[in-house]
Amino acid sequence: MNLQRLRYLREIVRRDLNLTAAAAALHTSQPGVSRQILELEDELGCRMFERHGRRLSSLTEPGRAALAIAERVLEDLEDLRRVGREWSDGNTGTLTIATTHTQARYTLPAVVAEFRRLHPQVAVTLRQGDPDEVVRCVLAGKADLAVATEAVSRVEQLEATAFLQWSHVAVVLPEHPLAVYRNATEEALAPGPLSAQHLAQFPLLTYDVAFAGRNAIDLAFADAGLRPEVAISALDADVIKTYVKLGLGVGLIASVAFDASADAPLIAIPCRHLFGTKTSFVALPKARTPRRFVTRFVELLTSASAVV
Repeated sequence: MNLQRLRYLREIVRRDLNLTAAAAALHTSQPGVSRQILELEDELGCRMFERHGRRLSSLTEPGRAALAIAERVLEDLEDLRRVGREWSDGNTGTLTIATTHTQARYTLPAVVAEFRRLHPQVAVTLRQGDPDEVVRCVLAGKADLAVATEAVSRVEQLEATAFLQWSHVAVVLPEHPLAVYRNATEEALAPGPLSAQHLAQFPLLTYDVAFAGRNAIDLAFADAGLRPEVAISALDADVIKTYVKLGLGVGLIASVAFDASADAPLIAIPCRHLFGTKTSFVALPKARTPRRFVTRFVELLTSASAVV
């Protein structure tokens, strides 16, 4: 199959079946375009266009099907060329990160900013979703790497590196009954008065069941023999905090997602002693060799490792 014929087919349709205009756009002659289309029709064994005299009047049914395939093939070809350009020049291209909202909003900004300072010619694309969507995105080749919690570390096809440990906090309004623990330290609380039993007395607002953090919360209550009311579940902490501010209950979110200044008047109560510590990972597909700037981003992220 001659790819040039597919380009001619696509350009003719783009030029409203005007062979002269298509030839000009392709920097060739009108007879040359006509010949390539006739040869394509001979090769496929069917007509691509209906004709009125020497003029093309419309696409045939097989012509429409061939056009759709031609567009996909030519787009894929351009993607291949883009990959080649990006691999040949390690300082240009696009870094695509599949991640959750919390990581994109709270964990990655400083690292992305430093990466962009070091690699100003590399664009960064963030593809956000729940942990399962993040994994699927990377495995399908739609992202260079994944940043999420334990979900990515359990996938055999991914090489995961831990870079951040965090715990949960309960966020409430200052007038909430649990606000009396606002100045308590985790050491004072464990195994102190703030218990799963106290939290279970109030409607809870927390993460969707797709998140590893939600599983830890559910297990802690189950171990205590409790079935609290989860009034609202959401994919990101910002949504949870919004509803807590409306007085709808107690928010249980990742500690990295709380900023005392930005989230005022909400206050945060440590819950590490109740729900344990979670780990965030950056993961690369084992089957693909990362580009140089992808490796550099991972180095920047892991060098900023912390416990929150």
